[in-house]
Order: sequence, then structure tokens, then C-alpha cells
Amino acid sequence: MKIIEKAPAKINLGLDTPRRYDDQSPEWNMVMTSIDLADYVSVETIPGNPKIEVYTNSGFLPNDQRNLAYQAVHILRTRFHQTDGVVVQISKKIPVAAGLGGGSSDAAAVLRALNQIWKLGLSLKELAKLALTIDSDVPYCIYSQTAHVTGHGEIVTPIENFPHFPIVVAKPKLSVSTPTILKQIDYTQVQHIDIDRLVTAINSGTTAEIFASMGNVLEPITAAKYPEIDNLKTQMLKLGADTAQMSGTGPTMFAICEKLSRAKRLTNSLRGFCSEVYLVRSL
Repeated sequence: MKIIEKAPAKINLGLDTPRRYDDQSPEWNMVMTSIDLADYVSVETIPGNPKIEVYTNSGFLPNDQRNLAYQAVHILRTRFHQTDGVVVQISKKIPVAAGLGGGSSDAAAVLRALNQIWKLGLSLKELAKLALTIDSDVPYCIYSQTAHVTGHGEIVTPIENFPHFPIVVAKPKLSVSTPTILKQIDYTQVQHIDIDRLVTAINSGTTAEIFASMGNVLEPITAAKYPEIDNLKTQMLKLGADTAQMSGTGPTMFAICEKLSRAKRLTNSLRGFCSEVYLVRSL
């Protein structure tokens, strides 16, 4: 049996980390939304063949146990004692290592597909709990809708009212190591984001308050190492963005515009500064 799943990119409207857990992993307090920049993931089961095979159209991704989609197959197959082989084919559209959750979204798509194929009957909440063993962004990507995300990333509370803003996504030619950035968090210096204020603003639909409440505590850490981050943000705001910030640990920046016409002008202008620029909407 074969299923094709859409795997949307995510952006962090608000990203805060209150503390570290005893295992030194960050506690997260975030608001995320998904955008219509997406990979497409084909998942096919092969009876009588125990192999897991992963193929992508990107030369930058491993196709073995290092690939999150491969891990998703292995975890679900082992947990539920399935014997089918699985072939995963990923058509990549989301930039790699960009802070957009592409690998996590691919893994989530595999979990959703196999849940259907093997008729496991798992709820999104149950899938999200399993997904945490792969990566902290995978539970959110199971839902792929605007949500308040807490804990290690496994507590996902959907938010219904985020407007479908035009969003301009721009990835500089940088490669950022997420573990390296996370190790540099100094909790005595973090300027925390008021995530509750952002959730309230989204629920009330107050655009100005949404923009005023957004933020990413990791942005200054990444920008200190890569000045291009601040330069790109400055250009976005100068060219008419209503707000702009980094997604995840970067390096991707996104700008939100209330008006589509302004977003189109911004997209065209940014292509002079950045090779990967996408005009999208929140889902």
C-alpha cells in the first residue's frame, strides 16, 4: 500500500526556553505555525521485505539511520511489531538545515502515513508522544497547524485563529548547527518572550498585538555568530515588513506583511540579497 503525505515547513512565531532539564535539554515554550512551503513524502509498504529504504531528491540528506524519516519507520515498526519493508521517497522543497523543521515534518508525515497503512488507530496525541523520541519538533509537525508547544516539545495545544498572513521566507547561505546554538544559551542573560501574551493576541485576532508579542530568544545567539542574520532582518523591515524574525535556531528569517502587495514587493527586493526566497502563507 502507498500513501503520499504533505510535509509543511514550520516557523516559530514565538520561541522561549524557560530553563534546562536535568539532562541539559531545553524546556520549550513556543508558538509555531505551518506554511505552504512543503515536502511531499511517499510511503509504501512492501510485504515480505524487511528493509527500510529512504530516497530523496537532495544530495545533502543521508538515507540511512541519520535520516529522521528512516528513524520514524524504525520506531513505529518496532513498537507495533510490523514486518513489512518500507520505502520512503521524499521530494524536498523545504531548504535543508534552515530552522524550518523540514526533516521533522518528513518524519511526521511518515508516522501519519504508516498509522493509516497499518491501521494502528493512533490519535495525533499518541503519535506526537512517539514522535518525541525522534526530535523535539516532530510532535508539532504531527499536527502541522498553529499551536502552543511546551515541555520537551511533546505538549501541543492547537490554536485556531492565526490569520493567513502573507509570509516572506528567506534563507541566507549559511549552515547553522542546532546543538551548537542550544549549548550557548545562557539562562542568566536570556530576555524571555511573553508567550502567553502572544497566545492571547492570536486568540483575540489583534494583528498589532500579535506582531508586538512575537520574538525568538535564540535569535541574538545565532546573530552574534552570523551577522548576516541581523543584516537580513534590517533589510526586511526597511523594505516594508510589518515584523521579521528568525525561525528556530536559524539561519532562515521570515517577514510577515498584512498586505499581499507589500509581500510581493518584499519578495522581489530580497532576491537581490538572498538566493532562497519564498512567498508563502500560513496554513
